[in-house]
Amino acid sequence: MAELNWAVVGPGEIAHQFARGMQDLNRKIYAVGARKKEKGDAFAEAYGIEKVYDDFDALFRDEKIDVVYIATPNSNHYEFMLQAVKAGKHILVEKAITINSAELLAVQAVAKEKNVIVAEAMTIFHMPLYKKLKEIADSGRLGKLKMIQASFGSAKPSDPENRFFNLELGGGALLDIGTYALSFARFFMTEKPSEILTTVKKYETGVDEQSGIILRNEKMEMAVVSLTFRSKMPKRGIVAYENGFITVEEYPRANQASITYLNGEQEIVTAGDSNAALSYEIQDMEQSILTGTNKTAPLTEDVIAIMTNVREQWGIQFPFEKR
Repeated sequence: MAELNWAVVGPGEIAHQFARGMQDLNRKIYAVGARKKEKGDAFAEAYGIEKVYDDFDALFRDEKIDVVYIATPNSNHYEFMLQAVKAGKHILVEKAITINSAELLAVQAVAKEKNVIVAEAMTIFHMPLYKKLKEIADSGRLGKLKMIQASFGSAKPSDPENRFFNLELGGGALLDIGTYALSFARFFMTEKPSEILTTVKKYETGVDEQSGIILRNEKMEMAVVSLTFRSKMPKRGIVAYENGFITVEEYPRANQASITYLNGEQEIVTAGDSNAALSYEIQDMEQSILTGTNKTAPLTEDVIAIMTNVREQWGIQFPFEKR
């Protein structure tokens, strides 16, 4: 496959991590798009980028661009995704990929017509550790899956104006950190959940501040997810099987896990590098483009469907979302 020309839309902090990941792989970014040209210029200078756009329509029309990495706030994802795929660009989009299932399905329909790949930059689906843990689980030596626990707590300053609590920007713990916990749970569940129970405490702006979510599928596998934006909790995931349980600390970018067996014996499993998380996403995206298949798409669809269902139960709707 010839070298792909990448463009970055939204040169914020996560985009800087992406650019460093590209450098680690000896890849070059061809273009960057930013609402403020000076921000785009600074990003381009830092990473040796040839083209700078403050007109996103012009960026998407650039025939030299093959792939667009979208790293804007949640509220802009759908608009930019649709523009990009209509222009025949492959897209890698920061989590959460869309606000709801209707948006994702709409983009996927156009992508299918244009024969382009749509993928989410969800670290859990790309880290080597998880591929190794899945192989262990699929081997059957741990027995049947029974229960998953995933917690994520982040102590955000109480500020109605910042993006974490801003309804206009798609704020709330669910879309920001819940997507990790739910992706962790769905990754290990052998099929999508059929039952979703939840409770929520809302922030003064109307977004979710903390919540509990219980999932169950037809195989009676269950998951319990705990989220909060107002206190610190460990990013710990536990996957319990008949013959033992897997524990993953700092699970969003983990490179190590432990397996504890019923007799108390413990096995340490290691794979990958936490610092290379975005490099793995880039490599998987390139492989998806090469093969024409995004293997993580069904997982992404299920997680977005769960979050859509949960917000409907909470009665939280963003003013910009498409349904």
